Parts: sequence; structure tokens; C-alpha cells
Amino acid sequence: MKIVVCVKQVPDATSVRRIDPATNRLDRSGEGALNATDVNAVEEALRLKEAQGGEVVVASVGPAKAVDSLRKALAMGADRALLVSDDEAAGSDLVATSYVLAKALEREEADLVLFGQQSSDSDGAVLWAAVADRLRRPMVSQVAELTVDGGSVTGKRQTEFGYDVIAAPLPAVVAVSDAINEPRYPSLKGIMGAKSKPTETLTLAEIGAEAERAGTAGSRTSVIALQPPPAKGDQVKIEDDGSAAEKLVDWLAEKKLL
Repeated sequence: MKIVVCVKQVPDATSVRRIDPATNRLDRSGEGALNATDVNAVEEALRLKEAQGGEVVVASVGPAKAVDSLRKALAMGADRALLVSDDEAAGSDLVATSYVLAKALEREEADLVLFGQQSSDSDGAVLWAAVADRLRRPMVSQVAELTVDGGSVTGKRQTEFGYDVIAAPLPAVVAVSDAINEPRYPSLKGIMGAKSKPTETLTLAEIGAEAERAGTAGSRTSVIALQPPPAKGDQVKIEDDGSAAEKLVDWLAEKKLL
């Protein structure tokens, strides 16, 4: 079984996040890390491989330095990595990113495509649905328990009314939650071995993607303007020295709120 895990490099949790005023996009020049729920997806792929055999590939779209984050997945045990990196893809929104990812996934012809439920830098939680639609494959989201048996996949997810158990034929797309497993830590042997594992960096043309359907040209959304939130109104701090209740009533009366 061939499993492709779609992962994303996001700003490191310890870094200061800022918007680039020139592009109105998130500044990604600082330290990056593998998105947290994507690590859960990698772990689940490795467990399936260990139980049933096959190959685990990690795929991503991003700047060239995103390969540094892909190496964590390789150190965990993934077999190879694929990064689509092209200046023409910069600024891609959901529509453009799903197009590029779908073209890369068509090239891989995976039996199962795994996603983390959402990324920490945008929290959109819909990319997997867009990719599944482009690939014309069944999709199951928010999976907390995953089973692959023969030619089908079954996902269990929690809802406000209990649990849903959803089965779909392979090939399929599945988005997992962070409740599905506890990711392993890369071993020293795995970290050293990751340096020699195959890592491809491809352009849009090399995956058969049209440049005008990626990046800002292929995006359906754009940021028109950004501004700081409005300042808060006047504040009054009342110390409780035994007369706090009276002071509060007086303040409310002064504001004609009583």
C-alpha cells in the first residue's frame, strides 16, 4: 500500500509571527516547523506501513527551505519526500494550493492520502476536502481511529452526539485529528538516516501544473488591507477596599447604565 501524507511547514511556535506589509501575507522568513497535526498523520501512516507493508511518502508545497521540516517526517520513518517549490506558487490560497497538491498527488497514484486536520498558521481545516474533490476520491475527516482492511478504509470520529463510523473504498483521502495517536520521537539513527533518503524538489512544470492556476494568479481570494484592532475604550480599575460595590454603582450611574 502506498500512502502519501500531505504536510506543511508553519512558523515555529516560539517565533514571532508578523504580516509582510509588502504582500499582506504571513512572513515565513523565520524558523519553521512541521505542522503539529501533520505529525499525527505521519505517525498514522507509519503504523499502517508497519502493520501492512508498503511505502510512506510525505508531500508538501512551499519555499525551498520547507525541506528542513520534511526531514523530521523522514527521521520518523517516512521513505521519501516530495516538495513542490516554485516562485509562481507563492501566495497560493486554498483554491490554488489544492490544485498544485492534486497535481502532485496524481503523479504519485497513492492508495491513501492523509492530512492533518488543520494547520496552525491558518486553521482553515478544508484543504483536504478541496484536494479530495479535485482527485474525485471519497473523503473522511476528523478521524480519531483509522482502519484499513483490504480495499476499504474506516474512520471513527467523535461528534456532539457520539461517534460516527464511516467507511469508504480506496483510494481515499483522510484527515486525522490529534486524538488519533501519540507521535513517536525520531531516533538518532532515524535522524542520521533521513539525510540519505530520497527528497525531490519539483517545479510546477515538472508536476504538470499550469502556472496561471497557482500562486496569486490562480487564487480566488486576496487581502485588500490590514490594520490593527481599534483601541479599547476608557477603563476604570476599582480596588476593593470595602466600598467597591458602591464605587461600581456610582460608575454605572455616571455612564447612565442604571
